[in-house]
Amino acid sequence: MIINFPKKSPEPTVANVYTAESVMDYPLVLYTSPVYAGSPSIAEDFTEGTLDLNKHLVKNPGKTFIVRVSGDSMRDANIHPEDLLVVDSSLRAVNGNIIVAAINGELTVKRLCTNNQTIFLMPENSGYAGIEITKEMNFVIWGVVTNVVHKVK
Repeated sequence: MIINFPKKSPEPTVANVYTAESVMDYPLVLYTSPVYAGSPSIAEDFTEGTLDLNKHLVKNPGKTFIVRVSGDSMRDANIHPEDLLVVDSSLRAVNGNIIVAAINGELTVKRLCTNNQTIFLMPENSGYAGIEITKEMNFVIWGVVTNVVHKVK
């Protein structure tokens, strides 16, 4: 069994798991005029309607859950501590996906990298080493990360 732990002291990368249930409908106003990140444009005074973030972020409610991130092993993928990850367990994880997985009962979020018959879970922070998955490990992919929700700093 080969497990390459981070170069600094290990810390969990997934703090909490939540179900993706809509407790109440709270649609937000969606404006038809985009907000430009370049030169400002003239604002238009009409809306396209409303947008329910549950319907926008969650494609399969019965198979989707949300986890809160702890740790910084995925910072270069723009996933930071306290972010919320929307995870769809109905999607088939493929090489290059960011996934939530359990390794010997502990949850982690990493990029899935496959090479022939070898599976690696790779961090997106050079301060951490990848984890080679071996047959001696209890390894389960919980789902594919579809969206990240984080505060603007």
